[in-house]
Amino acid sequence: MTNREFYKAVMETSSNPELVTFATEAIEKMDERNAKRSEKPSKTQEANAPLKKNILNWVTERNETVIASAVGEAMDITTQKASALLRQLVEEGSLSKSEVKVPKKGKQVGYTLVKE
Repeated sequence: MTNREFYKAVMETSSNPELVTFATEAIEKMDERNAKRSEKPSKTQEANAPLKKNILNWVTERNETVIASAVGEAMDITTQKASALLRQLVEEGSLSKSEVKVPKKGKQVGYTLVKE
């Protein structure tokens, strides 16, 4: 049981107004803490920001569909990290993804620059 679940249960079942007030205030404090955390980027996000910018520049220069392994090789990172960063760029709307056929490898996800 999490703290939030516990406080909600106290609010729903307790007849003591002081306990209900305490539980309500505790939940409000949790919400404030969580809101502050979500506004600030994590250390990993801050470290990945320049890398994502470099990936975007590289894809722009290539002006063609690229796959994660090619990006990883060009940026000197693992294919898994490249794939994760490319997915984030898709979520941000900077890149689009499609299925491409790679000779001797089969179907893979290809990434292209979004045309605005």
